[in-house]
Amino acid sequence: MLPVVLFFFAAPNPASTFAEIARLAQGKVGAAALIIETGERAGYHNADHFPMQSVYKFPIAMATLHLVDAGKLNLHQTVHIARSELVPAALHSPIRDQHPEGTSLPLREIIRFAVAESDGTASDVLLRLVGGASSVTRYLRDLGVHGVTVATTELEMSRDPMVQYRNWATPDAMVQLLGYFHAGRGLSPASHQLLDDMMAASTPGPKRLKGLLPAGTRVAHKTGTSGTDGTLTRATNDAGIITLPGGRHLAIAVFVSDSTAPQETRELVIAKIARAAWGSWATPK
Repeated sequence: MLPVVLFFFAAPNPASTFAEIARLAQGKVGAAALIIETGERAGYHNADHFPMQSVYKFPIAMATLHLVDAGKLNLHQTVHIARSELVPAALHSPIRDQHPEGTSLPLREIIRFAVAESDGTASDVLLRLVGGASSVTRYLRDLGVHGVTVATTELEMSRDPMVQYRNWATPDAMVQLLGYFHAGRGLSPASHQLLDDMMAASTPGPKRLKGLLPAGTRVAHKTGTSGTDGTLTRATNDAGIITLPGGRHLAIAVFVSDSTAPQETRELVIAKIARAAWGSWATPK
């Protein structure tokens, strides 16, 4: 059994609540929460490695937009997607479903598909355009983020369930990246706003970070989910920025890995942790 890591900064702090909620998961849970404006934080297994699954589309999109800012890519350029680049049927891909023979789309639309709809084909096309997974990881290291690693594609993950563990993050590093993103680090204001809006419009995972928050709460987030092998689900994740009443911002990442609990329970764990963090910091003390 790995040791539980708890942080205690400003009171009240939801870290002990995270530990209680995590018991429901029948697997490993990691969580980190950060009030961006004040630095208050809480964590549970927050320094451990977890497979990101599609959460990694967030840093991939950041790296892509960084190249747009540098003039190496253009949001309006047309990008050809060959039939051979379409991910297999087991993976989520509206692009593949709508264009089974391949297609050409503006780069901006491919980013939207990857972020707002978690399209696996779109994500792999972005990796091609930025120069591969190692280029995304290098971008993260240049930002000062050392606990997030992008190593491989959606297509490669589909061939072997163990490959997904190569794309990993610690909850601490993911909220660090979210905090940097919110502060505008690594992107122009226009690129930041575009990606933030796409994350706020993201449709997957309505029962995760958003699940128990008050209606209308703004959540700019990216989910990640593996397939289920028998009763084992290797990744059920959500990470994003929640706007609190009064305007402060809560960066939060919750990863549930190697769980035998049903989907509704895994998602409820994420929702309860998000609600605990929201409840602790919704009213400035």
